[in-house]
Amino acid sequence: MAQLFEFEKPIIELERKIAELQKFSAEKDIDLSREVETLEKKVSLLKKEIYGNLEPWQKVQIARHPERPNFYDYAPLLFDDFIELKGDRLYADDQAIAGGMAFFRGVPVTVIAQVKGKDTKENIKRNFGMPHPEGYRKALRLMDQAEKFGRPILTFIDTPGAACDLAAEERGQGEAIARCLLAVSGYHVPVICTVIGEGGSGGALALGVGNVILMLENSFYSVIAPESCASILWKDTSKAKEAAGAMKITAQDLFKLGVADEVVREPQGGAHYNLRQTADELSEVIAKYLVRLRTESPEALQEKRYQKLRAIGMFQEKSV
Repeated sequence: MAQLFEFEKPIIELERKIAELQKFSAEKDIDLSREVETLEKKVSLLKKEIYGNLEPWQKVQIARHPERPNFYDYAPLLFDDFIELKGDRLYADDQAIAGGMAFFRGVPVTVIAQVKGKDTKENIKRNFGMPHPEGYRKALRLMDQAEKFGRPILTFIDTPGAACDLAAEERGQGEAIARCLLAVSGYHVPVICTVIGEGGSGGALALGVGNVILMLENSFYSVIAPESCASILWKDTSKAKEAAGAMKITAQDLFKLGVADEVVREPQGGAHYNLRQTADELSEVIAKYLVRLRTESPEALQEKRYQKLRAIGMFQEKSV
């Protein structure tokens, strides 16, 4: 069973009652179908009420769910003949970033993604999805290759942020991220970025400069994690819930602000409840935008990407 959140417990309690009634009905040969049907309707209504009115902090929790699908879950459902390429040709292969070539609905593409682990062992291997400089240099190598051969670039963002340890700083973390931003800004191929979980800080932005920004329904994208924001503003990480609401970091908020181009639907409760359905929805949306972008001239793709970035950000002036 998937990990449950506090707000999901009323649903689980009703589902357990349904299971108990069905078991009792089978054992005692008593018809309880009407009672079961009544409870099932209550569950359906309760799910709509809870999942249809999630608070920002609850969406953050779902985005971080340990069983939430990562790139390797989506890859076989989205792509054909995915060939993973490793290493930055300078230092090492960073397991927190995966990338390579594939066919998306018959179109050759370059795919790059941040990858979290599903358990403690895998998370340690992948540094909890926080790439080191060699990860971003690997991404840059693959994106430069895509630009050279005219392949569209699809990125998948899912990171709390870039690695911030001493080794990362010694190997030039800031420079590696900056080079990604600079390079992608000048590419002449279509770039579609999708936030599939967490989109944290500059570590996410390094793969987030695109012609189109897509976000799964329960993902978030932010310059800083809610806990870090709370520790700065209130000196209290327990106020992360308040920070999440104030920061406008959910897919829905960012769509309204013009940062995200489209919110991709997820099954009730999150992508971990139905991987196939989520992948199908994502495939349709990516295909729609890829068809549009491939009709644009290389110069138009570059200019519109620049203008999209320039248009991000809103402010109000108040006279004193």
